[in-house]
Amino acid sequence: MTGGGLPLLAGVDEVGRGPLAGPVAAAAVILGPEEITGINDSKLLGPRKREHLAQQIRRQALAWCIACASVTEIEQINIRQASLLAMRRAVEGLPKRPDKVLVDGNCLPQWSFAAEAIIGGDRKVKVISAASILAKVWRDGFMTRLHEEYPAYHFSSNKGYPTPEHLAALRNFGATPVHRHSFAPVRRVCVDPIPELSR
Repeated sequence: MTGGGLPLLAGVDEVGRGPLAGPVAAAAVILGPEEITGINDSKLLGPRKREHLAQQIRRQALAWCIACASVTEIEQINIRQASLLAMRRAVEGLPKRPDKVLVDGNCLPQWSFAAEAIIGGDRKVKVISAASILAKVWRDGFMTRLHEEYPAYHFSSNKGYPTPEHLAALRNFGATPVHRHSFAPVRRVCVDPIPELSR
């Protein structure tokens, strides 16, 4: 509970289920009383607006945490379970324990928190929208850094999603260790990773 007796509501959302490379990321947020204008589903915001809002959220929220599940974990337990794992890690990493967690989607992780799954929550519920922004900004930054290691795949622009240029790079160069080899588009075009591309 907050000082005024209001329950602490955490929003949680994940990003990165659809890409062919990189981790799946999740963020959990407990917003404070100070209003942050412009918060919306991260997919409806441009990069500059998302970054600006992410800075505000990190500065003004009562608590926030960003977590991920790695490519290795995605391959071991599948993307759905890895997404739930990332969300669980994000909520469990909050410095304040929420009274209730609002989760975007129709599935809940296995945890001890009171929780509700809300379909379309990233557009309907502000605290979930805030989580979607933090997760998106973090993952985009991560993929931009991966671009420096694997420039042939244009991760800075496609963020690992199956764009034509990304699929062409897979056909031409094969997959890297950061690709999700169990995903059909990756599996169809190559078998073995080509680690020398990281140099």
